[in-house]
Amino acid sequence: MAGGGGAGVGEAVRSGEVSGDPVREVMAEYRLLCERAVDPLEIAAGLEEAGLGPAVAARCRHADLFSLAEELYARVPRRPPAEAAAGPEESWQRRCGAAARTAVAAVLPCAAAVSLGGGRPVLAAAAVPLAFVPVAAGPSGPAGRLRRAGVAALLLVPSAVTAGGPGERRVAVALVLAAALSAGSAQWAARWFRQVGRGHLGAAATLAEFRSRMRPVLPVALALHLAVLAVLTFAALAVLTALAPRPGPGHGGGLLQLAVERAGPAQWAGQGVLGLLLVLTVLLAGCGRTGAAGLGALAGAAGAAVSAPFAGGAVALALLVYAWPVLARPEAHR
Repeated sequence: MAGGGGAGVGEAVRSGEVSGDPVREVMAEYRLLCERAVDPLEIAAGLEEAGLGPAVAARCRHADLFSLAEELYARVPRRPPAEAAAGPEESWQRRCGAAARTAVAAVLPCAAAVSLGGGRPVLAAAAVPLAFVPVAAGPSGPAGRLRRAGVAALLLVPSAVTAGGPGERRVAVALVLAAALSAGSAQWAARWFRQVGRGHLGAAATLAEFRSRMRPVLPVALALHLAVLAVLTFAALAVLTALAPRPGPGHGGGLLQLAVERAGPAQWAGQGVLGLLLVLTVLLAGCGRTGAAGLGALAGAAGAAVSAPFAGGAVALALLVYAWPVLARPEAHR
């Protein structure tokens, strides 16, 4: 995150070789970071990411890196507000509206493809690249294309891992449509996550406090999305059970139990892995990590299709381990 000349100055400050004003030397090397920062926390995070630590702060006559960042923030003029200011606070109504539009835009092409294709889930999944334009909006370069490909591949999973007769194909259709609808939930979770991050960015006094405040936010966002996906999946299976009951003698337990049992344990687990991959992809892309989001989605889709849901679960876990520290950085919430 360094910028503005003075390459190697940080190393010189670390080794104690600079003379004069060491703060000026750090300021020269990291001027671009300081000009674009919206808060001293962002400068402290950038310096820490660049490898500067307490030793550098001490040589600059500061107690810690955050104290040094506060001086840098005070001494370096900001870029024009239009470039540096964070966006206005987003209302919950606006988030819900965006989520609803995303869900509708995702599910309608899938439903149309199912109808035209005689209920074959692979045709529903083929509509995903069109359906996910709102979710995959963003960079138009290679990173943006990679993300769109990853999101599209994710929704191929329920079709790729389901084979058999018409009954199993109908279950795969239900899973595809529920996952497509949950795109709205993933969108809502990502926007809520960034909004909470912006609030903590303004309220936290130190980098450690910001990270402490953000620690429970990601698990809450993931849990909310997975809960919505579970409800949508159950609703889709309940509709399927009511419209197309399993052949053979009647089963006890009522519609609720029959809907849950319509998909097997592996399919429910695969749907959960799919939901985790989908929301992590949207979260990472929304916070500027588009390439990592696309690669993670593609790897998860490929793993789940080959040996669902275990390989996909391993990719989801690796993506979560990567996302946890990345999404807790101040620059992810600008």
